[in-house]
Amino acid sequence: MSERPLQLMLVDEDPTFRLGLRVWLEQLPGFQIAAEASSAAEAMAILRKCDRTQAEAFTDPTLRTQRSINLVIVDLGLGASDTGKDPVSSSGLQLCKSIKTEFPKLPVLVLSARDEPVLEAAARQVGANGYGTRGMPVRELAQLIRTVARGSSGPGANDAIEQQRTQQSSQIPGPLTAMRLSMRLSGVEQIEQQLAKTAAELRRSRLTWLERQILAGQLRELKAARWCMQRLWATRNYADTGWIKKQVNSRSRSMPATSATGGALSARPSSVGAPPAGTLSRDAPAMAVSQANPLSLRSGDVQNMVFEAVFAKLQTDLENTTSEPVEIDILRLDKKRELLFIILRRFEDLLDDLRQSSFPPGQLRDKSPQVLRDLWVATIEEFFGRYYTVPLNGVEQELVAVLYQEKETVERDILQHIPLVPDLLAHWLYQDAMVVDGNAYVATTPEALAHSEKLLENLIIQLGNAVMQPLLNRLADVEVIKKGLYSRRMISTRDIERFRNDLSWRYRWDRLVNEPTAIFESQYRLYTLGPRGIMLTPIYAPRRSELDRLSGLPWAVTLLLETRDAISPRLRAVISMVGSTVVYVLTEVVGRGIGLVGRGVLQGIGNAWQDTRRSRQRQAPPTFNEWE
Repeated sequence: MSERPLQLMLVDEDPTFRLGLRVWLEQLPGFQIAAEASSAAEAMAILRKCDRTQAEAFTDPTLRTQRSINLVIVDLGLGASDTGKDPVSSSGLQLCKSIKTEFPKLPVLVLSARDEPVLEAAARQVGANGYGTRGMPVRELAQLIRTVARGSSGPGANDAIEQQRTQQSSQIPGPLTAMRLSMRLSGVEQIEQQLAKTAAELRRSRLTWLERQILAGQLRELKAARWCMQRLWATRNYADTGWIKKQVNSRSRSMPATSATGGALSARPSSVGAPPAGTLSRDAPAMAVSQANPLSLRSGDVQNMVFEAVFAKLQTDLENTTSEPVEIDILRLDKKRELLFIILRRFEDLLDDLRQSSFPPGQLRDKSPQVLRDLWVATIEEFFGRYYTVPLNGVEQELVAVLYQEKETVERDILQHIPLVPDLLAHWLYQDAMVVDGNAYVATTPEALAHSEKLLENLIIQLGNAVMQPLLNRLADVEVIKKGLYSRRMISTRDIERFRNDLSWRYRWDRLVNEPTAIFESQYRLYTLGPRGIMLTPIYAPRRSELDRLSGLPWAVTLLLETRDAISPRLRAVISMVGSTVVYVLTEVVGRGIGLVGRGVLQGIGNAWQDTRRSRQRQAPPTFNEWE
């Protein structure tokens, strides 16, 4: 008989963080999320209800199937964003104290935004059984949960940590001080991350004057916000510099470690002053590896770093900022994020299988289509449920079986057009160099990792579109599906049909215009995750062989582009010359002629007026003075 999974309770006010943590933990063996809460009051109410249910189960056999909670995971900064409450009474530390007071045998694991010994000491002082960070790899967090649930204080409870705690016992802050320190460190960290993103946007070459001024203004606002954060949550006896320096030194001494299963959230070296990109922090930055030592990375670390960066971006805004509709636009934001999470995790599992099969690198090009098909099938089964049924033509049918009927259409319209998949797999599995803008970069360089990140973002977004396309083709207007998945702004039949028509026009335009244009311009158009959501990013890639295979209307589009490139400069030169000639004639010849004629007319009018005035003066009768 298999061991009963641990029943966990998540207490965090950020629903995005809870969703990401739930999706990843429930995929690991031995874990099940029994309850979630967004506030201390809600958490205590759930625990009291669960305790009453377990007590009543002794007399009522029907209640014995109710699940009990084995461990509570509490966010240290809980309630900090609620300005209407006392920060001390609603903080994670106070909740931990309340739980240990009413339920002393229930283990509590506290998660903080920063790995600070002073915060860990404060958490253990109020009764926490374990302490971890929101930015720790999920597999390390899973091991910590198992250890805390067994009654140990976690992997950090070794002699060195105990000695460190003893040395710092005199520096343990109170709950309010610990909360202020945590909020200052996490707030400054998030602002620094946004500063880095805005500075990167400002370095882009294709910016209008207005966009550059807006970004410069955002930089000034962020710097002002950082100054206010440091003053608002200041703690006199616990400055930032000491703790940050200690953390940087510990990170510089640590080496990257790859988990035994090759997971996407393994530990890796990070940039100074920032948590590992793509971990469980709320606003973790994108790829930040410019200061990592490429030679220190081992097999599997390249994949881990890229997956972590994309995982972090999935926790931010996922709105479509392009002018083109995509299939996943019809989903609610939480369902869209869940779908992309599942694709990322399933893709990680497929890569583990490929790595264990140890096939020759030369077979990657032939294996890539099969990898995409397997990923599509696995995602559909997990996202919709393998045995989920829907009413179709008056008969209950399995949803997955209906969607499989569109397999050839999905492969033709979407999967075959995902670019550079073999190169991406070779980069992760064998650390092959990445070709960026025509130049080859070693697999562990920042340029190669950033390029790999863009390709992965495009892959998971396109896979999400591939999952939703058969649903929109066959079951777009089924009520049970609309209520469970669709965004409220696209729930009426008219809105759905309009959305489907927009998608159909996009497919036609892509096939006839956008794709041949991209081929002719030697580039791919990728869907990537930017600071404001999904955006289109072109990358350079030689596509001469595809250009030679074009025919029909797409070939005619490239011919028109070439004709325009050939004729347009000459035509503009001729028009410019003719325009200059016309301007010269009008201004220098005709204008001056008109000016001379006008001057003569005016002079003639002036002379005539003067002659008339003189004649009138001669004809006027003498005045009285003249008679005198």
